[in-house]
Amino acid sequence: MDATEIRQLVALERTHWWYRERRAILRGELRTLRPGRALDVGAAGGGNTMVLVEEGWDATATDYSEVAVEVARERGLRALLADARSLPVESASVDLVTAFDVLEHVKEDYLVTEEIARVLRPGGHALIAVPCDMTLWSSHDDAVGHVRRYCHDSLIGVVEKAGLRVERIWSWNVLLRPLVARHRRGSTGSDLRRLPALVNAGLSAVVIAERYLPVKSRRGVTLFLRARLET
Repeated sequence: MDATEIRQLVALERTHWWYRERRAILRGELRTLRPGRALDVGAAGGGNTMVLVEEGWDATATDYSEVAVEVARERGLRALLADARSLPVESASVDLVTAFDVLEHVKEDYLVTEEIARVLRPGGHALIAVPCDMTLWSSHDDAVGHVRRYCHDSLIGVVEKAGLRVERIWSWNVLLRPLVARHRRGSTGSDLRRLPALVNAGLSAVVIAERYLPVKSRRGVTLFLRARLET
């Protein structure tokens, strides 16, 4: 993400349906874990880091972008400038690592998962989100700097190669996948923009419905994965 994208994200994330529901998913996962020390890798402006703090975690945001770190600090968060392939954090020192929309930006994604495993304490968890399915590749992916989109096997493979045990993997944004696919066939850049309130509310209602429907095993737009470093 460039500086403009980061500033746009921070301006939109409080209300935009995509970011609101992803924060809700993160919050739900956090409530099954005991709070401890957390590292939010590739935190951008720190929206997810704020959720960690609100749920009682001692959280630090990291990002490759100086602008992102500056924005996170402006929001009162602890933030470090860092390359996800070489985190400035002691080994076996954190209980949770979150990495939402990080792996797809890094050619050597295996180095990122190795770093996640390195900094986790035994028994610690990782929560990862990535865009899925190369058939959905579009100008949006180019605009936001994606290197790849993932399938179940490729995401599990890079996580397990690092020594983490996958506890669960599931799809998100399943119900809206046909709409996303159609929109991106004709798109010319990033999808990141403000939507009319009624459209935003409608999309939010659809994606919230996924919480209660048995659709997580179907193909969506995003993959979520939860993994653990064995003791």
